Amino acid sequence: MKAMPLIKAAILKVFFLLIVTSFSACGKKEHQKPNSFREEVFSQNNKQQIDKEQVETSFFIAAANVSNALISKSQFAQKRSEIPIQELSKKIEENQNQLLQRISEMANKKLIIITDINVTHKRDLYELIDTDENSFSRTYLNSISESLSEQINLFEKISSETNDEKILKLVLQYLPDQYQLLRETQRLKTEFI
Repeated sequence: MKAMPLIKAAILKVFFLLIVTSFSACGKKEHQKPNSFREEVFSQNNKQQIDKEQVETSFFIAAANVSNALISKSQFAQKRSEIPIQELSKKIEENQNQLLQRISEMANKKLIIITDINVTHKRDLYELIDTDENSFSRTYLNSISESLSEQINLFEKISSETNDEKILKLVLQYLPDQYQLLRETQRLKTEFI
């Protein structure tokens, strides 16, 4: 009879261990579900962050390339054009130098290296250099109009694709200037063409 309580105790121990083990296994499954959910959410957030960084990097590189092109064209026009176009060219050069400096500072803070990879702008400059005196003003004003329009489009696009306050401040500060320069360029086009 003494064996009976020992057997009951052993059975109870085994039963108790099975219950504890079952609850432990259930608990692990419950913890695994949120972990996979967290991993999925983290993965999506990480992908969105990478996409945002790629958009901003593309913006900085493209905006810097357009600014460099506008500066080069404007410097060349100051040597070769008539007074009203020279004055506009100086305004554009000053504006673009300031903008380029701001873009470079912001890109450096985000560890973005700006490279001049846009061959189209170099081709535009070479076409401008090869232009004869009679058609220089028209060619220059058309080229500047296209570049300013491209820059305006870049600003408008990034303002809808980012929520970075510094980039939005940059756009708000320089976009009205770009529109003003484009209007002045259009006005001169009507006078010279």
